[in-house]
Amino acid sequence: MTVLTAQPLTAGAFAPFGDVIEAAGEADRLINDGKCGRYHALAHADCADGAVGLNIFRGTAYATPLRPKLVERHPLGSQAFMPLSPEPFVVLVAEDDGGLPGTLHAFLTASGQGVNYHRNVWHGVLCPLVPQDFLVVDYVGDAPNLEEYEFTDPPEIRLPRRPAGDGP
Repeated sequence: MTVLTAQPLTAGAFAPFGDVIEAAGEADRLINDGKCGRYHALAHADCADGAVGLNIFRGTAYATPLRPKLVERHPLGSQAFMPLSPEPFVVLVAEDDGGLPGTLHAFLTASGQGVNYHRNVWHGVLCPLVPQDFLVVDYVGDAPNLEEYEFTDPPEIRLPRRPAGDGP
């Protein structure tokens, strides 16, 4: 019988087999108006037509009512967000209106829900209601893949009333 003793998982020890995905240390950069640290391209999916990255985004909590300053879209790929904890977060999307964001729609996720924004869909920046980490799958490459639109009069997003003790 072979007996294995589990060793601490480290990037170096695991490198021959794959990538360790973790949000350790300082974020590579701040995004979303300085409200979110991005742990960029922690792993890469193997795909035939382009590169897909697995990232961890560490979102800072937004105060309510929310007044997001901008929306963004990504022409070269979809972008998926999956929270790594059960807390809900706010999702803001907009229809395209001649290359600009049109009608806005806001959603509050339920515990365990994530979203995948289709390519070129205007969407709000990451809006967690508590400090929260997300596994993010999106395009990784050198080509420009970000368009931003800043509101001159940011919308206000209100949350539905929740019974006491039912989360943020």
